[in-house]
Amino acid sequence: MKFKGLNKVWSRILNILFWSIISAAFIGPGTVTTATKAGSDFQFQLLWALSFSTVACLVLQEASARSTIYSGMNLGQAIKYHYMGKRAQVPILVLIVGAIILGCAAYETGNILGSVEGISLVFPKLDKRIIVGIIALIAGLALSLKSLRSIANFMGSFVFVMGFTFITTAVLSHPPVEEIMHGLVMPSLPDTPGAGLLVLGLVGTTVVPYDLFLGSNVVQKDTTVTDMRIGISVAVILGGIISMAILCVGTEMTRGFTPEAAKNLEFSYKLLSNTLVLNIGQWAVYVFGFGMFAAGFTSAITSPLASALTARSIFEKKDEKGNSKNGHIFKWVSYVVLLIGITLGFLQIKPVPAIVAAQAFNGLILPFVAVFLFMVVNNPAIMGVDHVNGVFSNVCMVVVTWVTLVLGIVNVTKSVVSMMDGVQVSPDALFGSASALALLITVLVTIHILAKRKREIKQMLQSQQS
Repeated sequence: MKFKGLNKVWSRILNILFWSIISAAFIGPGTVTTATKAGSDFQFQLLWALSFSTVACLVLQEASARSTIYSGMNLGQAIKYHYMGKRAQVPILVLIVGAIILGCAAYETGNILGSVEGISLVFPKLDKRIIVGIIALIAGLALSLKSLRSIANFMGSFVFVMGFTFITTAVLSHPPVEEIMHGLVMPSLPDTPGAGLLVLGLVGTTVVPYDLFLGSNVVQKDTTVTDMRIGISVAVILGGIISMAILCVGTEMTRGFTPEAAKNLEFSYKLLSNTLVLNIGQWAVYVFGFGMFAAGFTSAITSPLASALTARSIFEKKDEKGNSKNGHIFKWVSYVVLLIGITLGFLQIKPVPAIVAAQAFNGLILPFVAVFLFMVVNNPAIMGVDHVNGVFSNVCMVVVTWVTLVLGIVNVTKSVVSMMDGVQVSPDALFGSASALALLITVLVTIHILAKRKREIKQMLQSQQS
């Protein structure tokens, strides 16, 4: 009995370690940059945005994994099935795969550059090109592993190291507990231009489109819904706590500054390093640097992996025995994404603009994936009549879908405006207009999905009775 109990505990630990690949995927240099800037600009006022984005990530990841367990299809296959026999199928599938691969390639550049910046904080005299080469070699070896569980466990161990470094740095900076608790549970939007966009940035850096395909693809055949929910919950909540710790570290950059003085500070890793030395000590730079490296390195592996898994889930062909006929092609997808990141890393592109560009691209893809997932979990032909979303799950999905649409509309508008000389849009006006338009789209999409679900359930029940 004693050994059975120990085996059960060990099984739970391995399950959590396995699902920590989700945390490894969304905690990257983008998270570090965005969360640090949020702390630097607004202290603890935007912690609630990370609370919300953690819940949103949990809602979508759980739905994606649950659909795989009940349907036997991963998210890519489920979307393919949903549009089977329809003209829109091929364009939609090409859009999804193309967007995910391009998004992963954009992220990969930021991931590698971010991990290089982390090591550079610890070893400032080390040639950055050498660091890029070492990271590329280790990432390539990790991607060559045949066992997905081995890759996941490898990533999971890095997540716990990363969590230790960031949380330790945050705790030893002695942040005010009362302000943290207030920021966590009391939503407020500072009356400052750009605050709304930064909130969306915090959501966008936590709820990552390719992460949904990754989580769906790593579900094992013998995984139960209970084990999945425990593993995903711990992994995502741990990831949220790490992001919050990073935000707390960011507050050190402007603590004691006036709002006007804080506004004029331009974020850089060098400035962050100097701040940590002054406020905590030189050792804090080393700890934070290793955490930054771990964040970039883990994401440098999960981005190529997710792009390959997404492409395979949609376009893989199998023979009569169930063996893949074109599986080797998708392995090369991961290497191409890695190669893009390595190439731009060797060119020494500035990391912060590359990371911001990847975040913007993420905002364009995410609404589509969220809507497709919303359709899948409400499709009785995929989920089964007894396992389609309940009322509470649908309410959560509606809220999350609305937020992702706001994020997407804002990013599209900003991209269009940036190409028009002399045209400027107020951040607050942009945020308000995007929110209203996203609400209208969300309502229409929800009505369509639920009406279609009702018709299909009725037809399925009638066919069973006859």
